[in-house]
Amino acid sequence: MARPRTVALLAFGMLAISTPLYAQSSAPEHATLLRAVNAIRQQGCGEGPARTPALRENAALSRAAALLADGSKLDDALKTANYRSVHATQITVRSSTGPAALLPKTLGKACAAVMHLPMTDAGFHQRGNHLWVVVAQPFVAPAAAQGEQVEARILALVNAARAQPRRCGKDLFVAVPPLLHQSLLTEVATGHAADMAQHSYFNHTARDGSTVAGRATRMGYRWRSIGENLAAGQMTPELAVQGWLDSPSHCTNIMSPAFAEMGSAFVVNTWSTQAIYWVQVFGAMK
Repeated sequence: MARPRTVALLAFGMLAISTPLYAQSSAPEHATLLRAVNAIRQQGCGEGPARTPALRENAALSRAAALLADGSKLDDALKTANYRSVHATQITVRSSTGPAALLPKTLGKACAAVMHLPMTDAGFHQRGNHLWVVVAQPFVAPAAAQGEQVEARILALVNAARAQPRRCGKDLFVAVPPLLHQSLLTEVATGHAADMAQHSYFNHTARDGSTVAGRATRMGYRWRSIGENLAAGQMTPELAVQGWLDSPSHCTNIMSPAFAEMGSAFVVNTWSTQAIYWVQVFGAMK
């Protein structure tokens, strides 16, 4: 998965689509392999920390492991198996199968991949005397049913930031009044987030050449000030807002006394470049 990104422009409505499916083990012998992997996560590789959380088998990852056995590259195998990951690693053990293939001394340097803390899922495929293993951290976006909660969370986080003095890069901002939710700005944000997600791009300028000022005007928002923050790749509203606050230009938009209202949106398209796109539109009406 591409690295999360943010971009700001000075001058959220929610939709989420497609998250990884979790399924039961796809072959009886996989349960034995899973126990062997989780034994390593409990005992360690002989060096470094042990007792990392147990992995669970994901049927899509086992399908990806089978595709690796057929010669596919990992990224292609994950895409074909419909599994979007944040991190994924393949392990190939030759001339050994079953639990004996999943011992620290057999895995060697690959043992560290089994121990990697963010990984939560595993998949397995055995063929002849070879074993293919895929371990991964899935991409999991907020669900569509959580849309209103996510939007309210973003507004709360932004207003908490505005409630105290803050430095945005070299500029010091005093505390400013909270922003109000504005449904027209939510529609503006939703439209642009959906367009970026559908067409897999990341830019303040939309494919039709419009900027946030034009999109807000087109939506009927009569503005005297308008601004926009974008982010992509972050899986939670907390990460998106923190990314904006850590960036001077985004932080400036959040702290600007010129804005009185805000709308925000996220849209997910699992197989777009960034998978999830966040848009935050600020404004003040004439």
